[in-house]
Amino acid sequence: MKSYEWKTESEKETLFFSGKLAEYLKPGDVLTLEGDLGSGKTTFTKGLAKGLGVTRTVNSPTFTIIKEYMGRIPLYHLDVYRLEDSDEDLGFEEFFDGDGVTVVEWSQFISEYLPEERLEITIEYCSETERRLKLQAHSPHFQKICEEIVR
Repeated sequence: MKSYEWKTESEKETLFFSGKLAEYLKPGDVLTLEGDLGSGKTTFTKGLAKGLGVTRTVNSPTFTIIKEYMGRIPLYHLDVYRLEDSDEDLGFEEFFDGDGVTVVEWSQFISEYLPEERLEITIEYCSETERRLKLQAHSPHFQKICEEIVR
């Protein structure tokens, strides 16, 4: 599938970009977020949540693994970093096939459970304020979305 890139020059632009992406998402969509610590994965998810109509404060589910937020479409935010070297299946399919949008941080640790159709997003730290967002669409649905928002 095709890759797309977008550069943001501030936290506000990252929030705007992910909020815009949220407008195109539907229940059952799965997004994976990769990036170093502090690259902006949670910031990206905050913008996505706002775009989905979530009004609660969004923060990283590092210690709880999964957080659920209600909006016009539910948001399931998974941080599976702590599952490295674990064979534990926490019922991920229920989220991936559910009625909401699922965002998975550190998805490489559960790669065998990920659906084939997903949008992979890598966030690269460029400077204190700049980030490079690399999107890899793994379905025609996500390819169409990327073409709409990354023009």
